[in-house]
Amino acid sequence: MKITPTKIFSLSLILFLFLGIYSCKDQKSEKENTDISETKTEADAEPFFKLSLAQWSLNRPIFAGELDPMDFAEKANEMGFEGIEYVSAFYAEKIKKAENPEEAMQKVLDTLKAKSEEFNVENVLIMIDGEGELASPDKAEREEAVENHKKWVDAASFLGAHSIRVNLFGSEEPEEWKTSATEGLKALSEYAAEKNVNVLVENHGYLSSNAELLVEVIKDVNMENCGTLPDFGNFCLKREGGERWEAKCIEEYPKYQGIKEMMPYAKAVSAKSYAFNEEGEETTLDYKRILKIVQDAGYTGFVGVEYEGENLSAEEGIEATKELLIEVGSELNTNNN
Repeated sequence: MKITPTKIFSLSLILFLFLGIYSCKDQKSEKENTDISETKTEADAEPFFKLSLAQWSLNRPIFAGELDPMDFAEKANEMGFEGIEYVSAFYAEKIKKAENPEEAMQKVLDTLKAKSEEFNVENVLIMIDGEGELASPDKAEREEAVENHKKWVDAASFLGAHSIRVNLFGSEEPEEWKTSATEGLKALSEYAAEKNVNVLVENHGYLSSNAELLVEVIKDVNMENCGTLPDFGNFCLKREGGERWEAKCIEEYPKYQGIKEMMPYAKAVSAKSYAFNEEGEETTLDYKRILKIVQDAGYTGFVGVEYEGENLSAEEGIEATKELLIEVGSELNTNNN
């Protein structure tokens, strides 16, 4: 067969087109594999922290008699949480009214421990309220508060919880408060250390919400088991009429600065939430900014959902907070990797 220049050109053109089509298909296949890989990475991403449920999120159904606080573990499991944070006040009154408070306390703890094991949730901590002023300038009152808190240290130890959360109320004079707070907190932390339990202070109003002062107290106590529990929303320093709760806040500590100052000493974190928009974003707090602060501090422990809003039901608010934490936490974890 005679090969002419025209035939040579035609064969070359066919070969060029064939190689071009093959190359495009190969590039397309490679791009599709890359897209699938990226999609898979995003889908498989998880938050850089674990999720727990703060019992206070359920305060409305509990106070209304719609939910027995003894069933907390079951409820948390049902809502997809791996950790739970108890509120002492939901059990304390019943225990105090019992004929034998010590027996009543042990009965409650036996039940809570059994339920946490049955529903496969980790007991993270107990939030203690109503047991006296650990930062009182009155020595006798302060020592009584320390004694009152010890039974809850024992309770945390029995449940396998790593911490108790305490309030640090007392004097409103900064230097006096620092001295009293350090003494009360150190005395309780020394007892808790023997039980392998942490004592954590939450920013919960008045001088305890002054993060700079609180960190000074933590440094002065200078114990490994004494730390902080930063709450995203509790930075009110003063309320109208000098009220501790409910009244309008008239002076607030800079919240993002406060969280950043507390995080180096944090052994737990409380994700407060109040309201959400249609996109699922918290409207009063910048969750992405806050969780970046938490991540930058190297924290990978439990973040507790604590919904306090009124526009959603307790369950809806918990779910909205949980979904937001997962979304932002996963995004930050992916970007960090």
